[in-house]
Amino acid sequence: MSSPISKQTLVIAGITVNVFSQQDIATSTPVTVLFLLHGRTRTDADSEPIARGILEEVQKHREASQEKQGDDLIIVTFDHRNHGSRLVDQLANWHWEEDPAKSNVRHALDMYAIQTGTANDVSFLIDFLPAYLYPNDERAIVRWGVAGVSLGGHSTWIALKNDPRITFGIPIIGCPDYLTLMSERAALSKVPVAPPFFPAALLAYVRAHDPAAVLHTAGAPRAENPFWGKRVLVLCGSEDKLVPWSASRRFVEELEVGEGEGGVKEVWVEEGTGHRCSEGMVRRAGEFVWKQALVRGQ
Repeated sequence: MSSPISKQTLVIAGITVNVFSQQDIATSTPVTVLFLLHGRTRTDADSEPIARGILEEVQKHREASQEKQGDDLIIVTFDHRNHGSRLVDQLANWHWEEDPAKSNVRHALDMYAIQTGTANDVSFLIDFLPAYLYPNDERAIVRWGVAGVSLGGHSTWIALKNDPRITFGIPIIGCPDYLTLMSERAALSKVPVAPPFFPAALLAYVRAHDPAAVLHTAGAPRAENPFWGKRVLVLCGSEDKLVPWSASRRFVEELEVGEGEGGVKEVWVEEGTGHRCSEGMVRRAGEFVWKQALVRGQ
Protein backbone atom coordinates (compact mmCIF):
# COMPACT_ATOMS: atom_id res chain seq x y z
CA MET A 1 0.00 0.00 0.00
CA SER A 2 1.45 3.35 -1.03
CA SER A 3 2.39 5.70 1.79
CA PRO A 4 1.12 9.31 1.58
CA ILE A 5 3.74 11.93 0.78
CA SER A 6 3.90 15.14 2.75
CA LYS A 7 5.28 18.51 1.62
CA GLN A 8 6.67 21.05 4.06
CA THR A 9 7.98 24.48 3.08
CA LEU A 10 10.72 26.29 5.01
CA VAL A 11 12.57 29.54 4.42
CA ILE A 12 16.27 29.32 5.28
CA ALA A 13 18.16 32.61 5.00
CA GLY A 14 15.93 33.70 2.13
CA ILE A 15 15.97 30.36 0.28
CA THR A 16 12.55 28.72 -0.01
CA VAL A 17 13.02 25.02 0.60
CA ASN A 18 10.47 22.26 -0.04
CA VAL A 19 10.75 19.06 1.97
CA PHE A 20 9.05 15.89 0.71
CA SER A 21 8.76 12.76 2.84
CA GLN A 22 6.70 9.66 3.50
CA GLN A 23 4.29 10.25 6.37
CA ASP A 24 4.19 6.84 8.01
CA ILE A 25 7.89 6.23 8.71
CA ALA A 26 8.71 5.79 12.41
CA THR A 27 10.24 8.93 13.89
CA SER A 28 12.98 6.82 15.45
CA THR A 29 14.26 5.88 11.99
CA PRO A 30 17.51 7.61 10.90
CA VAL A 31 17.10 10.12 8.09
CA THR A 32 18.81 10.39 4.71
CA VAL A 33 18.40 13.67 2.83
CA LEU A 34 18.52 13.90 -0.97
CA PHE A 35 18.67 17.34 -2.58
CA LEU A 36 16.98 17.40 -5.99
CA LEU A 37 17.93 20.22 -8.38
CA HIS A 38 15.99 21.35 -11.46
CA GLY A 39 17.17 22.34 -14.93
CA ARG A 40 18.00 25.68 -16.56
CA THR A 41 15.01 28.00 -17.09
CA ARG A 42 12.93 25.68 -14.88
CA THR A 43 11.86 26.04 -11.24
CA ASP A 44 11.57 23.89 -8.15
CA ALA A 45 8.00 23.07 -9.25
CA ASP A 46 9.51 20.96 -12.04
CA SER A 47 11.35 18.89 -9.43
CA GLU A 48 8.20 17.99 -7.49
CA PRO A 49 6.91 15.14 -9.71
CA ILE A 50 10.43 13.67 -9.81
CA ALA A 51 10.72 13.90 -6.02
CA ARG A 52 7.37 12.18 -5.60
CA GLY A 53 8.32 9.54 -8.18
CA ILE A 54 11.55 8.70 -6.34
CA LEU A 55 9.74 8.49 -3.00
CA GLU A 56 7.09 6.21 -4.51
CA GLU A 57 9.76 3.96 -6.02
CA VAL A 58 11.59 3.80 -2.69
CA GLN A 59 8.34 2.89 -0.96
CA LYS A 60 7.81 -0.01 -3.39
CA HIS A 61 11.24 -1.38 -2.51
CA ARG A 62 10.62 -0.81 1.20
CA GLU A 63 7.37 -2.79 1.07
CA ALA A 64 8.95 -5.57 -1.00
CA SER A 65 11.98 -5.90 1.29
CA GLN A 66 10.49 -6.33 4.73
CA GLU A 67 13.54 -8.26 5.89
CA LYS A 68 15.77 -5.29 5.15
CA GLN A 69 15.80 -2.24 7.38
CA GLY A 70 15.91 1.03 5.47
CA ASP A 71 16.45 4.57 6.66
CA ASP A 72 13.87 7.29 6.07
CA LEU A 73 14.24 9.44 2.94
CA ILE A 74 13.59 13.16 2.75
CA ILE A 75 13.87 14.92 -0.62
CA VAL A 76 14.61 18.64 -0.63
CA THR A 77 14.00 20.96 -3.59
CA PHE A 78 14.70 24.65 -4.07
CA ASP A 79 15.20 27.11 -6.90
CA HIS A 80 18.59 27.47 -8.55
CA ARG A 81 20.19 30.86 -8.22
CA ASN A 82 18.51 33.34 -10.61
CA HIS A 83 15.56 30.98 -11.16
CA GLY A 84 11.98 30.89 -9.94
CA SER A 85 11.54 32.88 -6.75
CA ARG A 86 15.22 33.92 -6.96
CA LEU A 87 15.05 35.32 -10.50
CA VAL A 88 16.83 38.64 -11.03
CA ASP A 89 17.98 38.64 -14.67
CA GLN A 90 16.07 36.53 -17.21
CA LEU A 91 18.70 36.96 -19.92
CA ALA A 92 21.36 35.38 -17.69
CA ASN A 93 19.51 32.06 -18.00
CA TRP A 94 19.50 32.20 -21.79
CA HIS A 95 22.02 31.01 -24.36
CA TRP A 96 23.79 32.24 -27.48
CA GLU A 97 21.56 33.36 -30.35
CA GLU A 98 22.29 34.53 -33.88
CA ASP A 99 20.29 37.67 -33.19
CA PRO A 100 22.54 39.90 -31.00
CA ALA A 101 19.48 41.49 -29.41
CA LYS A 102 18.40 38.08 -28.04
CA SER A 103 21.80 36.50 -27.40
CA ASN A 104 23.38 36.16 -23.97
CA VAL A 105 27.06 36.83 -24.60
CA ARG A 106 27.82 35.69 -21.04
CA HIS A 107 26.06 32.32 -21.46
CA ALA A 108 29.14 30.24 -20.55
CA LEU A 109 29.96 32.46 -17.58
CA ASP A 110 26.41 32.79 -16.30
CA MET A 111 25.70 29.08 -16.48
CA TYR A 112 28.87 28.07 -14.66
CA ALA A 113 28.39 30.72 -11.99
CA ILE A 114 24.80 29.57 -11.41
CA GLN A 115 25.61 25.85 -11.21
CA THR A 116 28.56 26.53 -8.91
CA GLY A 117 26.51 28.85 -6.72
CA THR A 118 23.71 26.31 -6.41
CA ALA A 119 26.21 23.60 -5.43
CA ASN A 120 27.41 26.00 -2.73
CA ASP A 121 23.79 26.47 -1.64
CA VAL A 122 23.51 22.70 -1.13
CA SER A 123 26.47 22.78 1.25
CA PHE A 124 25.01 25.83 3.01
CA LEU A 125 21.71 24.01 3.49
CA ILE A 126 23.50 20.95 4.85
CA ASP A 127 24.90 23.27 7.52
CA PHE A 128 21.53 24.64 8.60
CA LEU A 129 18.71 22.34 7.45
CA PRO A 130 18.94 19.95 10.45
CA ALA A 131 18.27 22.77 12.91
CA TYR A 132 15.30 24.04 10.89
CA LEU A 133 13.81 20.58 10.42
CA TYR A 134 14.41 19.32 13.94
CA PRO A 135 14.69 22.29 16.34
CA ASN A 136 14.30 19.99 19.34
CA ASP A 137 16.77 17.43 18.00
CA GLU A 138 13.89 15.06 17.32
CA ARG A 139 15.70 13.08 14.63
CA ALA A 140 19.20 12.48 13.29
CA ILE A 141 20.26 13.01 9.67
CA VAL A 142 22.87 10.35 8.94
CA ARG A 143 23.48 10.71 5.20
CA TRP A 144 23.41 13.39 2.51
CA GLY A 145 22.98 13.02 -1.23
CA VAL A 146 22.29 15.19 -4.25
CA ALA A 147 20.58 14.59 -7.58
CA GLY A 148 19.78 16.97 -10.39
CA VAL A 149 18.47 17.28 -13.92
CA SER A 150 20.40 19.07 -16.70
CA LEU A 151 21.78 22.24 -15.04
CA GLY A 152 20.96 20.51 -11.78
CA GLY A 153 23.01 17.54 -12.97
CA HIS A 154 25.99 19.83 -13.55
CA SER A 155 25.56 21.18 -10.00
CA THR A 156 25.31 17.61 -8.70
CA TRP A 157 28.78 16.80 -10.02
CA ILE A 158 30.21 19.97 -8.45
CA ALA A 159 28.56 19.31 -5.08
CA LEU A 160 29.81 15.70 -5.12
CA LYS A 161 33.32 16.99 -5.72
CA ASN A 162 33.25 19.81 -3.21
CA ASP A 163 31.52 18.47 -0.11
CA PRO A 164 32.81 15.35 1.67
CA ARG A 165 29.52 15.12 3.60
CA ILE A 166 27.72 14.23 0.35
CA THR A 167 28.19 10.49 0.00
CA PHE A 168 25.95 9.68 -2.97
CA GLY A 169 24.83 11.47 -6.10
CA ILE A 170 22.65 11.04 -9.18
CA PRO A 171 23.50 13.40 -12.06
CA ILE A 172 20.67 13.15 -14.61
CA ILE A 173 21.45 14.42 -18.13
CA GLY A 174 24.23 16.50 -16.56
CA CYS A 175 27.92 16.81 -17.37
CA PRO A 176 31.07 16.82 -15.21
CA ASP A 177 33.31 18.27 -17.95
CA TYR A 178 32.26 21.86 -18.58
CA LEU A 179 34.85 22.81 -21.17
CA THR A 180 34.18 19.77 -23.32
CA LEU A 181 30.43 20.40 -23.16
CA MET A 182 30.62 24.13 -23.82
CA SER A 183 33.34 23.94 -26.48
CA GLU A 184 31.06 21.68 -28.51
CA ARG A 185 28.10 23.98 -27.89
CA ALA A 186 30.19 27.03 -28.86
CA ALA A 187 31.23 25.40 -32.13
CA LEU A 188 27.58 24.73 -33.00
CA SER A 189 26.75 28.37 -32.24
CA LYS A 190 29.82 29.64 -34.15
CA VAL A 191 31.14 31.20 -30.96
CA PRO A 192 34.90 31.21 -30.23
CA VAL A 193 36.22 29.83 -26.95
CA ALA A 194 37.70 33.25 -26.25
CA PRO A 195 36.68 36.60 -24.77
CA PRO A 196 34.07 37.95 -24.38
CA PHE A 197 32.26 34.60 -24.61
CA PHE A 198 34.87 32.79 -22.51
CA PRO A 199 36.89 35.31 -20.46
CA ALA A 200 40.35 34.17 -19.39
CA ALA A 201 39.32 34.37 -15.73
CA LEU A 202 36.46 31.94 -16.36
CA LEU A 203 38.67 29.48 -18.23
CA ALA A 204 41.25 29.63 -15.45
CA TYR A 205 38.61 28.98 -12.80
CA VAL A 206 37.07 26.05 -14.65
CA ARG A 207 40.46 24.49 -15.36
CA ALA A 208 41.26 24.67 -11.66
CA HIS A 209 37.92 23.75 -10.09
CA ASP A 210 35.76 21.76 -12.51
CA PRO A 211 35.06 18.12 -11.57
CA ALA A 212 37.01 17.10 -14.69
CA ALA A 213 39.99 19.14 -13.47
CA VAL A 214 40.59 17.25 -10.22
CA LEU A 215 42.38 13.94 -9.78
CA HIS A 216 39.76 11.26 -10.29
CA THR A 217 41.30 8.30 -12.14
CA ALA A 218 42.62 4.96 -10.95
CA GLY A 219 46.15 6.28 -10.63
CA ALA A 220 45.22 9.17 -8.36
CA PRO A 221 46.04 9.01 -4.64
CA ARG A 222 42.86 8.29 -2.68
CA ALA A 223 43.28 11.35 -0.49
CA GLU A 224 43.34 13.60 -3.55
CA ASN A 225 40.35 12.04 -5.30
CA PRO A 226 37.19 13.73 -3.92
CA PHE A 227 34.97 11.03 -5.45
CA TRP A 228 36.66 8.13 -3.68
CA GLY A 229 34.19 6.12 -1.59
CA LYS A 230 31.13 7.86 -3.02
CA ARG A 231 28.18 6.18 -4.69
CA VAL A 232 27.24 7.60 -8.06
CA LEU A 233 24.49 6.79 -10.56
CA VAL A 234 24.91 8.50 -13.94
CA LEU A 235 21.75 8.75 -16.05
CA CYS A 236 21.86 9.99 -19.67
CA GLY A 237 19.89 9.74 -22.91
CA SER A 238 21.50 8.29 -26.02
CA GLU A 239 19.76 10.90 -28.21
CA ASP A 240 20.50 13.91 -25.99
CA LYS A 241 21.74 16.71 -28.26
CA LEU A 242 21.98 19.47 -25.64
CA VAL A 243 24.09 17.57 -23.09
CA PRO A 244 25.33 14.61 -25.12
CA TRP A 245 26.68 11.52 -23.41
CA SER A 246 29.85 11.96 -25.46
CA ALA A 247 30.75 15.07 -23.43
CA SER A 248 30.68 13.07 -20.18
CA ARG A 249 31.81 9.65 -21.35
CA ARG A 250 35.57 9.95 -20.92
CA PHE A 251 35.32 11.38 -17.41
CA VAL A 252 32.70 8.88 -16.28
CA GLU A 253 34.56 5.89 -17.68
CA GLU A 254 37.82 7.05 -16.07
CA LEU A 255 36.19 7.94 -12.75
CA GLU A 256 37.51 5.85 -9.86
CA VAL A 257 35.26 5.73 -6.80
CA GLY A 258 36.85 2.78 -5.01
CA GLU A 259 34.43 0.06 -6.03
CA GLY A 260 34.78 -2.87 -3.68
CA GLU A 261 35.87 -0.48 -0.92
CA GLY A 262 32.62 1.40 -0.39
CA GLY A 263 32.37 3.29 -3.67
CA VAL A 264 29.79 2.49 -6.34
CA LYS A 265 29.57 3.68 -9.94
CA GLU A 266 26.58 2.81 -12.10
CA VAL A 267 25.87 4.22 -15.56
CA TRP A 268 22.71 3.99 -17.61
CA VAL A 269 22.46 5.55 -21.06
CA GLU A 270 18.82 5.13 -22.02
CA GLU A 271 18.37 4.23 -25.67
CA GLY A 272 16.15 6.51 -27.72
CA THR A 273 15.91 9.19 -25.04
CA GLY A 274 16.80 12.83 -25.62
CA HIS A 275 17.35 15.69 -23.19
CA ARG A 276 14.76 14.80 -20.58
CA CYS A 277 14.37 12.98 -17.29
CA SER A 278 12.36 9.92 -18.26
CA GLU A 279 10.15 7.69 -16.14
CA GLY A 280 12.82 5.01 -16.45
CA MET A 281 15.42 7.37 -15.03
CA VAL A 282 13.17 8.16 -12.06
CA ARG A 283 12.71 4.44 -11.41
CA ARG A 284 16.45 3.84 -11.62
CA ALA A 285 17.09 6.75 -9.27
CA GLY A 286 14.61 5.41 -6.72
CA GLU A 287 16.08 1.92 -6.86
CA PHE A 288 19.61 3.29 -6.48
CA VAL A 289 18.66 5.43 -3.48
CA TRP A 290 17.03 2.46 -1.78
CA LYS A 291 19.88 0.03 -2.38
CA GLN A 292 22.88 2.34 -2.06
CA ALA A 293 21.76 4.94 0.48
CA LEU A 294 18.88 3.66 2.59
CA VAL A 295 19.35 -0.08 3.20
CA ARG A 296 21.35 -0.47 6.37
CA GLY A 297 24.56 -2.41 6.27
CA GLN A 298 25.24 -1.63 2.61
